[in-house]
Amino acid sequence: MSRLADLDWKTYEARVQSGEAVILLPIGAIEQHGPHMSMNPDVLIPEAIGLGVAASLPNALVAPPIAYGYKSQVKSGGGNFFPGTTCINGKTLIDTVHDVVVALARHGNRRFVLINGHYENSMFIVEGIDLALTALRRDGIDAKVLVLSYWDYVNQDTIATVFPDGFTGWDVEHGGVLETSLMLHLHPNLVDMDKTVDHPPATFPPYDRFPADPSWVPESGTLSSARKASAEHGKLLFDVCVAGIQESIRGEFG
Repeated sequence: MSRLADLDWKTYEARVQSGEAVILLPIGAIEQHGPHMSMNPDVLIPEAIGLGVAASLPNALVAPPIAYGYKSQVKSGGGNFFPGTTCINGKTLIDTVHDVVVALARHGNRRFVLINGHYENSMFIVEGIDLALTALRRDGIDAKVLVLSYWDYVNQDTIATVFPDGFTGWDVEHGGVLETSLMLHLHPNLVDMDKTVDHPPATFPPYDRFPADPSWVPESGTLSSARKASAEHGKLLFDVCVAGIQESIRGEFG
């Protein structure tokens, strides 16, 4: 059993007291992903990848995801003005990451892997970890944390297969082929391909504007078309990410 929250506390205590356990913590967001898909891919995808990674690492446990993420931005997530997109402030995310890591470390855990599924979270996760490690060192606790975004494990060969007509870049993949393919593989019941909106990739000026301008974003909320997504490509993406993250963990933690 690799889901931390499914364990009784005595079993959990026995699993982690040596400090050899690896805690996988998915961090996502509740954010619109177009009319064809549910609003929780940023949570479900890193959680599934964490469980896939843990399946081959007997000392790994997957913690419950942090489901709310930092504010969706126009040029990466469509923006914070879509109904359903439910965001938290950066300080809230920093404090949440800090509190969860500190609590888990005080249980005896010393090895952490934070799997990000929402681009906008990145630096707030880093700040939360930095503050957590500082607090733990004051208590004489030394912990090690890996932070990663799963899409960074998608190699060029996989990109060429999934995007045979050319890859326009991760910055416009919100609700596009990558996430939709993964969801078709992992949670096909949460995807309706008949509702996909086929449009060219969004283009943006080389600056951000505040307050955000909704006219910059396609009405669908997606930044590129998901029409060519497939469960087959989703499995390929999933397997590549799982294998790469497993390799990183073994390299860092043995």
